[in-house]
Amino acid sequence: MNRPLKLLPIGAREGRGRAELVPQARLSGPIPWVIAIMVMLTVIAAAGGLALRKLASVAQNELKGGITVQIVEARSDVRDVQARQAVAVLRALPGVKSVTPVPQEQVDALVEPWLGGEVGEAGIPVPALIDARLSGPVSRNTLEDLRSAMRQKVPSARIDAQSSWLGPVFGALSSLQWLALALVLLLALATIAAVLLATRSALGSNRETIEIVHLLGGTDSQIARIFQRSTGLAALEGGIAGFAAAVIVVMLLGQQFAGLGAGLISSGGLGWVEWLMLALVPLAGVALATLTARLTVLRSLARML
Repeated sequence: MNRPLKLLPIGAREGRGRAELVPQARLSGPIPWVIAIMVMLTVIAAAGGLALRKLASVAQNELKGGITVQIVEARSDVRDVQARQAVAVLRALPGVKSVTPVPQEQVDALVEPWLGGEVGEAGIPVPALIDARLSGPVSRNTLEDLRSAMRQKVPSARIDAQSSWLGPVFGALSSLQWLALALVLLLALATIAAVLLATRSALGSNRETIEIVHLLGGTDSQIARIFQRSTGLAALEGGIAGFAAAVIVVMLLGQQFAGLGAGLISSGGLGWVEWLMLALVPLAGVALATLTARLTVLRSLARML
């Protein structure tokens, strides 16, 4: 786009001017490569934000209405008796959909990385866990009612909402989503700046040609249309290349996270709706670059001539 433009006379035709500027090469200049890089980075940032949003939504739905009961008792025989009593109390309460005692072997396996493989033999007390689901959300009043009912039969029981454990995690996910949105906006501004500078450079290098076009009766709108067409084609080529590169990167990252085998992380995979939203990024980039080129040309010509 920075190379000189040719002036080709065209016969009079309705709806068109008598002269037209035609770029010597659509791929000349940095615009396709700048757009490709910006689109790639934007798609990757947007994909990360969408994945985090989906992950947080799935996690909140999974933990909605979930509570965990801990039976903190050093003596294993007393702990088992109180665990059975806690299960009976929970099943008798209204609004409790399901009650599932967690096998003690599974609890020992969970704490093994921190306490070692011989938890029971070392005399380290490990609480019994009970997973329960309520028919509605877990509010502070609901927790207090559950604790009061449990305290009468099982005083060593501790009841917590599962969502409260991951409160800091949800806060971090929300912050990362805002960061991804900020990156998308910054990349859009960088794209505007790059197109603006490239367009001004092209106008400066073709100033004499533009003056001749004006002498032949060409209007600012006709000149701007030529620049916006050239920029639009270059942006389209760069957008396609950048989107293709971003898809490869996102899919490779998705395979890496899927290999972790964690259910919560795998729930953040992108669906067809998210991919459709990402496909709009290169189209938005083309529209943004084209509009920026047109407005830049019109404003510059108003000052130049």
